Amino acid sequence: MPDTNPATTTDLPSSRTLLRSTLIAIAVAMVLLVTVVMPAEYGVDPTGVGGVLGLTPMGEIKVSLAKEAATADSIEAAVGQGTAVGDTTVSPPAASAAAPAAAVSSPAAAPRTPPGAPPAPSDVPAPISASPAKSHVTEITLLPNEGKEIKLLMRKDARVTYSWSTDRGVVNYDTHADAPGISYHGYAKGSGKRSDEGVLIAAFDGAHGWFWRNRGSEPVTVTLRTNGDYLELKRM
Repeated sequence: MPDTNPATTTDLPSSRTLLRSTLIAIAVAMVLLVTVVMPAEYGVDPTGVGGVLGLTPMGEIKVSLAKEAATADSIEAAVGQGTAVGDTTVSPPAASAAAPAAAVSSPAAAPRTPPGAPPAPSDVPAPISASPAKSHVTEITLLPNEGKEIKLLMRKDARVTYSWSTDRGVVNYDTHADAPGISYHGYAKGSGKRSDEGVLIAAFDGAHGWFWRNRGSEPVTVTLRTNGDYLELKRM
């Protein structure tokens, strides 16, 4: 049976219609790219629509966190070997520690005590006691996008018990240390945290502490409590 409704060329869209549809699709994609994708992903808002929709701050936070993570990873990779070298240079030489013991143990160096005289006091120096434990409660206020740092001056293997918390919101933190010849030594870090606690053990003589950054839209107060063997607390 013959086809009573054969297809005709008039049923197909013309080249002009296809071109117009393609141009409309490209225009819509460009509008979405400029008003939605760029503000939300990269924090770039040339039209201002992203700020009205609340997408621009989200994009700025994403870009900033990505930059911080990349910077921290590159620093750790660059100074990973330098930290091991720094530990050996900061530690006191073994020869200097052995010299006083040899001088004290030599019997020829001890003076003779006259007969009948009271015994002379011992020339052996008393051992140096560890510095008394210190304790501080320190508060710092971080404005939006602001970062601040607190460091403790500590000797190698000294221990400090610490805890910190925020009064509102969350912060990004980096627990690390530095010393002459050691630009960065990482202990721990995180993002979006309200608190942290633990025991900080100094890997070498130097400055050990915390860096916080507020990525929120309101001020945040961080309260740090420290107790243990450190020489000084500094606000950097």
